[in-house]
Amino acid sequence: MHYFIVNPHSKSGKGEKIWEKVEKLLNAWQIDYQCFRTEKPGDAKLFARQLTEGIKEPRIITAVGGDGTVNEILDGLSFCGPITFGYIPAGSGNDLARSLRLPKSPKKCLKKILYPKYHKQMDYGVISYGENEVEHRRFCVSSGIGMDAAVCHNLLYSRFKPVLNKFHAGRMAYILIGAKQLFLARPTKGYILLDGIKKVEFNHIYFIAAHIHPYEGGGFKFAPKADPSDGRLSVSVASHTDKKKLLLILVSAYLGKRKRGKGLKTYECKEVRIHLERPMAVHADGESCFCQDDLQIQCIEKKLRVIV
Repeated sequence: MHYFIVNPHSKSGKGEKIWEKVEKLLNAWQIDYQCFRTEKPGDAKLFARQLTEGIKEPRIITAVGGDGTVNEILDGLSFCGPITFGYIPAGSGNDLARSLRLPKSPKKCLKKILYPKYHKQMDYGVISYGENEVEHRRFCVSSGIGMDAAVCHNLLYSRFKPVLNKFHAGRMAYILIGAKQLFLARPTKGYILLDGIKKVEFNHIYFIAAHIHPYEGGGFKFAPKADPSDGRLSVSVASHTDKKKLLLILVSAYLGKRKRGKGLKTYECKEVRIHLERPMAVHADGESCFCQDDLQIQCIEKKLRVIV
């Protein structure tokens, strides 16, 4: 039995159209399956928990949606028994699909899931935050604090994103809102603590991102050396006195030519603690974790079995 968790609203309704194609193929090929359709935020997490909590037999769970749908499913999984994860991308950013080099064709993705040849044991991350009551959230691709998270927060409620998605230009929404947030961004002081040992201080932090996969924000390659199976986070810190330099960093990351240098430092670790002098926006795979000033992010090694 194959279980599909479908977000029909992803990419302004594209998820519905992709699922219709997938469902026709499943019926034509006489595949046993169950579909769970999300209606509101949190549904995918609830479905994933219902499908795995206390279940010890193997299960194949496939997401049809964007990176946010994948995030909810991952956050809801109970690893009581063997779980295999499949993915048919239907989002605006599709950074996970880009990293895994999945086909753009839903039919080809479905064939990979039904007749898998390759699996990958993949890491995921956990972000912890909150003062009175600590909350934990898993993430698959990246998590961050600062300007990149502010872009994600804006995208969740953007009026432009659905319009651009209709013209297959969803990636442009990241650029437009990113330009707005760059103009509004105010840096702050803070530090990171790597694996509880190495403390690095910064005076002009714009954002800090912790990556499992190389991309975020619809293709910005902030962590080109990030390996989803090495048990480590790739942590990027954007800190510079000149905002114009930050623009150059963003352009080079968008073009996939991101290099280490002044203004953007990269570190590798299993765990990072982040402290800022004032709260800033936080995201996990583009999903809002509100505004925080203290975070702990850790990598969980090779826990997720993914069809590639």
